[in-house]
Amino acid sequence: MANYHHLSLYEREVLFALKLQQKSFRYIGTVLGRHHTTLVREYVRNQHGHKHIYVACTAQRRATRRAIKQRYQAPLKNCELFLYVREKLRLRWSPELIAGRVSSDLPGQSIHHETIYRYIYNKKKTRGMKLYRYLTLHRKKRMKKHGRKVQRTKIVNPVRIDQRDSVIDSRIEVGHWESDNMEGLRSDTQVVSALVERKTRYTVLSLLEGKGARVKTQATIDRLSTLHPELVKSITTDNGSENAFHQELSSRLSIPVYLCYPYHSWEKGSVENTIGRLRRYIPKKTSLQTLTSQKLTTIEQAMNNTPRKCLGFKTPLEAINNEIQSCSS
Repeated sequence: MANYHHLSLYEREVLFALKLQQKSFRYIGTVLGRHHTTLVREYVRNQHGHKHIYVACTAQRRATRRAIKQRYQAPLKNCELFLYVREKLRLRWSPELIAGRVSSDLPGQSIHHETIYRYIYNKKKTRGMKLYRYLTLHRKKRMKKHGRKVQRTKIVNPVRIDQRDSVIDSRIEVGHWESDNMEGLRSDTQVVSALVERKTRYTVLSLLEGKGARVKTQATIDRLSTLHPELVKSITTDNGSENAFHQELSSRLSIPVYLCYPYHSWEKGSVENTIGRLRRYIPKKTSLQTLTSQKLTTIEQAMNNTPRKCLGFKTPLEAINNEIQSCSS
């Protein structure tokens, strides 16, 4: 039996031309050396339009597209493993979980989680199914293996938070502040500096024209130096480069400045919570370039005049005014 091969573009053009002359399929088959049933199937399968017209070039494109589709193979070793991975992804299983479980559910089968990740982010193989939606973080693009590089400034001679007096942790004494910056878009040059007093939750917001340590240090000194001395006893902040001048800040305000341990944001939970509340007024992905000092002052006043459950439903402004009266008496 002779090997079967598909019709070529030349054969389709001959078929097209002879059918225009109303020749029979048997006659065309004799000319091309093809069985007439092959030509009938070709003519019916690759017609297009509501008038069912057969055109050689269109028929060739359809045949090529159909052949590519038929040659598509399961991209993950075999069909069984391919279907298993797809099923578990839709159940919100992580690639690591799928890779670890597959040998139990499919004895003799194995796959690496990296293979699954490469498949998920291969648009040609997934054919636009957007499988990344089933991952925990739903990222459309895969991150680099070791993440983006971050330029860090080493903090010199930090005074760590575990050297802080226990009275600060208990929140029974006023005057102990936490500090952090809130950024908008990565391209923004302006940032918001937030200071919050731990006991009263009184908030001080400053609009900084830069992300550097000099701007942050000066703004902190300017805002805290206007307060009653009994209201400024310590500051707790993080290890960001904007706090590189913590020794100067400590010297000029005559108070200790404590630094959290790296990646321990919960050690300054009050200011983290405050920035979360600030996001109600300035949502994430909002540019700070259009933010003005007047508008920020309005937001600061609104936050300090909002009752807090932790204060017995007093406002932070009322709470700190009570402390000021106590200091004056």
